[in-house]
Amino acid sequence: MLKWTLSLLLFTISSSSLFALEISLNGAKENFKAYSTLHLTDNSRFLCQEEKDDFEVVTQIVCAFVKKPSQEIKKLQNNFFRLESKINKGTFFLIITPIQKIKLYPIVFDLTKENSVYQANVKVSNHWMIVGYEDKLPYIKNKKPLKRGINFPFVMSRDKLPYVGGLDLKGHPVYIKKVQDVTDYLRIKKLYKEKKYELSLELIDDVMLEYPNSLFNPELLFYKIRVFSKLSDNDNIVSTSKVYLREYSSDENVPEVLALTANAYSKIGMNIDADYFFDRLFSEHKESIYTQWGYIYKGEMLEGSGANSKALMFYKKALNETNDIDIAATAAYKLAIYYSSTTKTDTSAEYTMKIINAKANYFINDLKKSMDLMHHFADQSDYITASAIAKALSDEMNINHDEHERLLRDRAMWLSETDEKEEAFKALNIYMKEYPYGLYEEEILVAKDSLFFDLSDNNVSVKLAQYNELISQYMDDTIGNRAVYEKAKLLLKEGMFSDVLGLKDSILELDSQKYDNTQEIIINAATGSMKNYLKLQECQEVLNISHDYNITLSDEWDDGIYKCAMKGGDYQLSKKIANKNLKTKDINERKKWLYRYIKVDFTTGNYSDVLDASKDLILLIEDELSLEENEEYKEVYRYIFDTYQRLESSQKMLVSIINLKEIFGLNYKDIERYVSVMAIGSDLKDDNIVIQYGNDVMSLQNRSSSYVQSPYVEFTLYQAYVNQEDFNRALDVVKLLESIELSSAHRSRQKYLLGSVYSKLWRDEESREAYQQSIDADSTTPWAKLAKSALEI
Repeated sequence: MLKWTLSLLLFTISSSSLFALEISLNGAKENFKAYSTLHLTDNSRFLCQEEKDDFEVVTQIVCAFVKKPSQEIKKLQNNFFRLESKINKGTFFLIITPIQKIKLYPIVFDLTKENSVYQANVKVSNHWMIVGYEDKLPYIKNKKPLKRGINFPFVMSRDKLPYVGGLDLKGHPVYIKKVQDVTDYLRIKKLYKEKKYELSLELIDDVMLEYPNSLFNPELLFYKIRVFSKLSDNDNIVSTSKVYLREYSSDENVPEVLALTANAYSKIGMNIDADYFFDRLFSEHKESIYTQWGYIYKGEMLEGSGANSKALMFYKKALNETNDIDIAATAAYKLAIYYSSTTKTDTSAEYTMKIINAKANYFINDLKKSMDLMHHFADQSDYITASAIAKALSDEMNINHDEHERLLRDRAMWLSETDEKEEAFKALNIYMKEYPYGLYEEEILVAKDSLFFDLSDNNVSVKLAQYNELISQYMDDTIGNRAVYEKAKLLLKEGMFSDVLGLKDSILELDSQKYDNTQEIIINAATGSMKNYLKLQECQEVLNISHDYNITLSDEWDDGIYKCAMKGGDYQLSKKIANKNLKTKDINERKKWLYRYIKVDFTTGNYSDVLDASKDLILLIEDELSLEENEEYKEVYRYIFDTYQRLESSQKMLVSIINLKEIFGLNYKDIERYVSVMAIGSDLKDDNIVIQYGNDVMSLQNRSSSYVQSPYVEFTLYQAYVNQEDFNRALDVVKLLESIELSSAHRSRQKYLLGSVYSKLWRDEESREAYQQSIDADSTTPWAKLAKSALEI
């Protein structure tokens, strides 16, 4: 008879349910060795069976069900087995694969209800249990039944096993009549939600003292850790979490406790211990929301230790991976604060506006830090972002708050400095409504009056008409002066530069203390006119405006002036502009102007300057020739070659052509340069040079199907091969001219050369035929005469 006994299960790992099926995965220890049980129960009986190998070791357990689940069953796994599901031909299967050792048992009897048990070898059951173990099966003893015998039931009405009922996580009986701990637990949660942390902590201690075996002990410890976190009591977080993690390591709140514990260690400067808990959190609970909080806490720790770049990585990781608005706002806030301390104010503003758009009330969580951030943006003239923070803060305050009036004032004044005039107008009115006799009433009124000119109408023509009317009506009044000023600004904004210059005298008569940028308006208008003339390449007009308004032509105009001067043939001015920019510290600008300087000097024949400037340009680009920005400047190598050609420096041309070929490869743009090098080789009687570059020319012509350099290149290359007694290649070259249209004189020469090389190859019959063709092509040429002489031999 098979006898077995089950241990009390100490904790539950997870459970899920589908149709009538329940899956329960449990674990415990017996004699210091861990084991695990998997219970499968259903209203309907189902089949489970073991699959064994040749050594009677269970390799798999398969359970089959008639019904199918309404949703997918996720994989379950612990240290002993892995549970997976599949559907095959309409049948639903659960497959349990051992990681160590496993054993299958049907649960046939309920010992709390039945008085007798017997050997029950069933194939189907409503309840199956799989035991996972290391070496020895815990609690259960297997005895082989006798081969002969009767399977009498074992009756134990007098020795019926005691039924304890429900047990808590420590194995103690649960007494349902004690429900005060439930009430207190709910009250603790309520106090925590209301941010009454001290009261919450007192009640937790009271409950744990009165109900030491409460079912809610894990939650009580958890809330205690939470409260300590809110109170920044990091030492108590550390000590309490040790108990919690030791006693309740499988509790669903473990990820949050790990995050708070790691953060607490980091706050008290124990970064190594903090890293241990961060690592546990990140590796064991990757999908938890508290892992994302952990990224923020880790970032704070790294930032505190000076590892800013790593801190930013964790803040951004939290922001990019989370779907939680609080985590996103916190991460963005950290990034905004960090970047505000650098030169990247725009980046800080970008993260700030993310919070504004998603969770504006977040800023009130740290009023001082948020106000510091707000004033930072204002100091950097980013009034849009500053005013957005001011609104977010003021919206969360009542009118009695010390900062409320100042925030309304700052927002209104900052918006007045931006193009958001309508929003500024509303903000100014809000302040006047909330504080009709406020501390900042006077400056608010001045700002509002100034907006009059901006808000009168959005139509430019209408606004100009209004300004003209004000100028006419209040000619010698401050209103008329303001209208002149606003009209000039509007004309300038709309690009009507000539009209601004038409108001020059009236603008310059304005009070320079009140309107301190009138000169700037005139200069900007003149500058705008110059830009327009430069676009039209009306160079004389550009120079006239420069002279009339005493404008020194700055570097920003040099591009247009250079092109204008080159277009008009004023190379002296072009060189002057180029020369002025040669010493610029901007590498890209220096390359551009060196190249332009070379072009001017090449055009004007200043070849020594071309070569000197080319050396400087090559130093800047030779290591980065592949960059797109240097593509134009590679032309300098062609200018060098052409300069040496004009200087008739054959040896330098030979060196330069090597650079050209290395940089541009075989490029049709250089075909004439290769031909000129062939000529040098021919003059030097260097057949190798002729052959090398002659073949390059022929390749370029074949590639482009253009034979402009023929027959010169073929005749020259032919002679080089003949000189080297490479008659077969000479034959190949001269035969290439067969398919190219030639003049009669050139055809006569080609046929003669063909006959000559055939003769050298002892192909007399073909030679005589070619000689005759030379005569037939043009009998008046010297080549025909030579052919005729050859035939007479």
